[in-house]
Amino acid sequence: MQNLDHIRHSLAHLLGAAILELYPGSKLTLGPSIENGFYYDAEITETVTERDLIKIEQKMRQIAKTWSNFEKQIVNQEDAEKAFSENEYKKELIGEINEKGEEISLYTSGTFTDLCRGGHVDNFKDIEMGGWKLDRIAGAYWRGSEKNKMLTRIYGLAFESKELLENYLHMREEAEKRDHKKLGKELGLLMFHETAPGMPYWLPKGLIIYKELEDYWRQEHTKLGYLEIASPLVNKAELWKISGHWDHYKDDMFIADMGENEVYGIKPMNCPNAMIVFKSMQISYKDLPLRLSDVDRLHRYERSGTLNGLLRCRSFQQDDSHNYITEDMIESEYESIMEICKDFYGIFNLEYSFRLGTRPEGFMGDIETWDKAETALKKVLEKSGKDYFVADGDGAFYGPKIDIIVKDALGRDWQLGTMQLDFQQPRRFELEYTDRDGSKKTPVVIHRVIYGSLERFIGILIEHYAGAFPMWLSPVQVAVLPISSEHHDEYAKTVYDILKQAGIRAQLISDDSLGKRIRNTKMQKIPYQIIIGDKEKGSNTITIEGRHDEKIENSNVVEFLARIQNEIKERTNN
Repeated sequence: MQNLDHIRHSLAHLLGAAILELYPGSKLTLGPSIENGFYYDAEITETVTERDLIKIEQKMRQIAKTWSNFEKQIVNQEDAEKAFSENEYKKELIGEINEKGEEISLYTSGTFTDLCRGGHVDNFKDIEMGGWKLDRIAGAYWRGSEKNKMLTRIYGLAFESKELLENYLHMREEAEKRDHKKLGKELGLLMFHETAPGMPYWLPKGLIIYKELEDYWRQEHTKLGYLEIASPLVNKAELWKISGHWDHYKDDMFIADMGENEVYGIKPMNCPNAMIVFKSMQISYKDLPLRLSDVDRLHRYERSGTLNGLLRCRSFQQDDSHNYITEDMIESEYESIMEICKDFYGIFNLEYSFRLGTRPEGFMGDIETWDKAETALKKVLEKSGKDYFVADGDGAFYGPKIDIIVKDALGRDWQLGTMQLDFQQPRRFELEYTDRDGSKKTPVVIHRVIYGSLERFIGILIEHYAGAFPMWLSPVQVAVLPISSEHHDEYAKTVYDILKQAGIRAQLISDDSLGKRIRNTKMQKIPYQIIIGDKEKGSNTITIEGRHDEKIENSNVVEFLARIQNEIKERTNN
C-alpha cells in the first residue's frame, strides 16, 4: 500500500498543475501534505470561489490520466531560478534552500515541474481516484505574515480508498452536528462577545456543568490528601523572570506596564505562585509528598487566528496541582497520578493514551538532569501498561512531560491533561526541605493537570456527548410536563416540589402544547420527562420518558427519586 503522506503530497502537485492550466499566469507557492489531505497556496490570476472547485477537480482528474512516475532532477541555484523566472515566491524558497546548503531538487510528472524535496507515490496510477476530492477554499498570507500578499489556498481531502474518504466525510458531518459552539448556544450554556475575544461568558446552565466538574475534582482530590490554595492573578515581572517564563513565554502573556518601573504579568500558569507558597512554609521530609492544588483563572494571549471556541481560549481555569517530592518518590507519585487519570476519564467513557515530550531546543538546565528525568518517565510509562509514544523536543522548557491523549465518541484524539517533571524551577526559586539527617535538600516538583483547561474539557464533553450529558452533569435533570395547565398543574407542582426539595435540578414547563414542550425538552437533551395527565393525577403516579426512548408508566415519584439519586451518586454515564 502506498504511503498516505506520499499520496497527499503527489495530489498537491496535481492541484498545482491544474491551477496553472486553468489560470495561466498564476504563481504557485507551497503545496504540502497535511492531516486528512493537502493544499496549495497560489497567487491566482482570477477570483476563485467554492463553485470553481468542481472545475478544478475535473481538470485534476483529466491531467492525472497523463501522469505516471515523478522524475527527480538536482539543479544549482541559477538553473532553479531560471525554471521559475517569473515566480518570486519560488525564487525566495530557492534562495533559502541554497543558504542552508541543502540540495535543490525539481520533480516532474507529465508536463508539470515543481520545486520539491520529495515524497511521492512510485506510480501516480496507484492512487485510487475515488479516495480524494477538493474540499474548500480559504485565504492565506504568504509565509503567514499579514505584511505579505494574501494568497488563495485550495484544500483537498485524500485517503487510501473511497471507503475511507466516505468514512471521514461522515465523521466530519457528525462532528459538525456536535460542534460545541453550535450546541453551546442552542443549549444556553455559554456565549462570547466581541469585547472579550477568546474569553467565554458562562450562562447559568453552563456554569452548573462547570461547578459540578469542579466539585467532583475537589471532592476526589481532598480524599487523596491534596491541599487547595489560591494565589494572585497578577504578579510583577520579577516573578516571571525567576521562573524563566519571562524569557520563554512573555509573548504569550498579557502584560501591564503601569509606569514608574512597575511591569506586571497576568498569570498564564500557576507554577511560579505555587513555588512562592512552598518557599513560605517550613517543610521536612515527613511532609512530602506535598500536593498543592490550584484552580485559579489563567490568561494567555493566544493569537486571534488560533482561537476556537472553548477549545482554545484566552481565559480559562486548569485543575492544577504542584506535587513536591523527593527524587526517590518520582515513580510512586506518577503511579498515583495515573490512578487518578483512570478514575477521572473512566466516568466519561474517554479512552486515553500517553505521549512523552522530551527536551526541547530552548530548554532550561543541564543535559545530565534532563536525561535523568526522561529516563525516570520512560520507566514509569513502561510500567503503566498504557500505550504511549515519544514526541521528541515537545517537553516543557523546564522538564520532560507526559501528556494525556483522550479519544472521544467519534474517535478523535485530544490532548487534555499533562504531568510535567521539573528539576529546574525548585532550584531557581531556591526551594528547600529538611531531610532526615537535618540537611537541606531541593525538592522535585510534578506539575500536573487532569482535566487540563476546564473550558477545553467542557468543549470536548459537549461534542463527546452531543450535548446529552449524563444525569449528574445535566443542567436540567428532569422536566415536569402537565398535559393541561388547567387540570394538572397542581399535581405537577407537587411532583416538581418533591424533586426540587431533594436537590434535583427540575423544571416545571406548562406553556405551549404538550407536543411542542416534549420536542423542546428533547432538543434541550434533558434526561427525563415526567408526564402528568388525568391517569397520573387520579392514581397519584407519574409517567416517565427518558431521552433514549425509555418509557415507564404507573411509577411513583418516591421510587423515581431514589433511582435518579442513585444515578447522580454513582455518576452513571447514561
